[in-house]
Amino acid sequence: MLVNVNDNKNLYALLREQFPQDLSACAVENISSVKSKSGKLITSSSYYSWADIERASAKIANLFKQLNIAPGDRVAVQVEKSVEALMLYLATLRAGLVFVPLNSAYQSDEIDYFIGNATPAIVVCEPSNKKWIDPIAKVHKVLQVFTLGTSRNGSLLKSAAGCSHKHTVVPRSSSDLAAILYTSGTTGRSKGAMLSHDNLYSNASALKTAWGWRKADVLLHALPIFHVHGLFVAIHSALLSGSKMIWLNKFDPQTVVSQLLRTTVFMGVPTMYVRLLDSRELSSKFSRNVRLFISGSAPLLSETFEQFERVTGKRILERYGMSETLMLTSNPLDGERRAGTVGMPLAGLYLRIANEGSEKIGAIQVKGLSVFSGYWQMPEKAAEEFTSDGYFKTGDVGEISSDGYISIVGRSKDLIISGGYNVYPKEIETVLDLLEGVVESAVFGVNHRDFGEAVTAVVVLKDGVVFDESKIILELKQRIASFKVPKRIYAIADLPRNAMSKVQKNILRERFGTL
Repeated sequence: MLVNVNDNKNLYALLREQFPQDLSACAVENISSVKSKSGKLITSSSYYSWADIERASAKIANLFKQLNIAPGDRVAVQVEKSVEALMLYLATLRAGLVFVPLNSAYQSDEIDYFIGNATPAIVVCEPSNKKWIDPIAKVHKVLQVFTLGTSRNGSLLKSAAGCSHKHTVVPRSSSDLAAILYTSGTTGRSKGAMLSHDNLYSNASALKTAWGWRKADVLLHALPIFHVHGLFVAIHSALLSGSKMIWLNKFDPQTVVSQLLRTTVFMGVPTMYVRLLDSRELSSKFSRNVRLFISGSAPLLSETFEQFERVTGKRILERYGMSETLMLTSNPLDGERRAGTVGMPLAGLYLRIANEGSEKIGAIQVKGLSVFSGYWQMPEKAAEEFTSDGYFKTGDVGEISSDGYISIVGRSKDLIISGGYNVYPKEIETVLDLLEGVVESAVFGVNHRDFGEAVTAVVVLKDGVVFDESKIILELKQRIASFKVPKRIYAIADLPRNAMSKVQKNILRERFGTL
C-alpha cells in the first residue's frame, strides 16, 4: 500500500516529532553498577543525546536498506538489554520493517520455532549465541545474522558504522505491522500477536494523557525490553513526551534506590517492588521526587501495595494489559488508586464482562484502537479469539465495581504469571512428558511472595524409575527458558481427574500450594 509521505503513520516518524528542539540534550543516561568487596555500590554513566538516537538508528536503517529487504519483512532480535538494542528497535521501525523481540532466555528449540514461524529476513543475536543460532537461521533461509553485545560490540554496529547518518523514514500506513510479539498458547504452540503502527501509537498517546507525561519527566527504566511493559509502555511513553530515561541494563534494588532522587516515574513488576522492600534501603527520603510508581505484568498483592505506601508514602498505580491488546486499564493518576484493582479502561478502549444471568463475574472482552488484528500465520485463530461483534476474548475473568473499578479474579486460560513473565503449563508439560521415565505430568502455579506465582509440576513415573527432582530440573533448563522451569517438581502415583478425565489442578494446588 502506497502512503503519501505527508500522511506517514510510521511510529518512528510520530515519535520523532516529539524530540526536543535541542537534540544535544541527554535522552538516555546508561547506568552501570558494580559492588566493591566491601559492598559499596560504584556507578558509572554514559550519555546518549537525542541526536545520537537519531543518527545511530539512521545508520542501522540504512544498513537494512543496503540488504534490499522489503518493508514488512521481519527482524528477529534476541539480545540482552542495551541502549544500542533500543536504537535497533527504532531503526527497524523507521526502515518500515517488523520488529520481533525474543526473550533472551530462550534456548535452541524455542528459537528454532520462532524463526521458522516468523520467517525473518534478519536475525540479531548475542555474539556468544551466534554459533548455535547460525545453523537454525540457515535451515530457515534467513538472509543475514548480525550480533549485538552489551558493550557496543558485535557485527551489527560494525557493519552500520560506514552507513550514512541521514535516513528518510519509510512511509507506513496506520494498519501496517510494526511488531510481532509471541505469546504462548494453552496448546503449547506460541502465537505471534500482530501489532500495527496505530496499535502502538494510539496506546502510547492514551497513556501519555492518563499518566500526565511531560518533557520534564525522568523515567527510571529497569525492565527488560523484549515484552510489552519495557519495550512499548515504558519506552514509547518517554519518547512520545520527549522525556529523559535513566537506563539500567538489569534490575538491581540498590541501584534503583540510588537513582530515585533523580527520577519522576518508575515502572516495575510486582517482583521488583517486593525486592525493593526487602532491600531495606527504600524510604520516603529517596522516593520523594517520584510522582508515579507503576506496576503491571502480574497481579500486585494488596499487602505489597500497603507496605510500599507505609515505607515510601507513595501509592502504586496498578494497570492491566497483555501482548495482544497493549494497555487496557489503569488506576487513576488523580483519584483513588485502589489495591487489588486495575482501574478503569483507557480512552479509546471498550471493556465488557461477558457473563450469564445476574452473575457479576465473567469473561473480560475488549475492543479498541490498541487491540491487535490477529496472530501471525494463524488466520483461523481470529474466529476463535474474537466475538462476532469484534471483541477480543482476553481469557481473563473479572468483575466491575459499581463505581467502575475492574478487578481480575482469575484466568480462564490456564496461564501462570511468574515474576511478570507469562508461562503456559501445556508447553512445559509437553517437554516433561518427553523425558525418559515420565508417563505424564501436570503443571500449575502456586502463590509465591516474590514471584506472585511459582511454576510447580507433578510427574507420574514408569514403574521402577527412581525420582530425581534435581536431575529433571537440570534437563528442563537445557530445553526451555529458566523462568518456565518449575521451582519444585513432585512425583505422585496418579493425576487426580474428574468424570470427564480432565486433570483437577485445583486439587494439586491445594496439596502442593506451599513452597
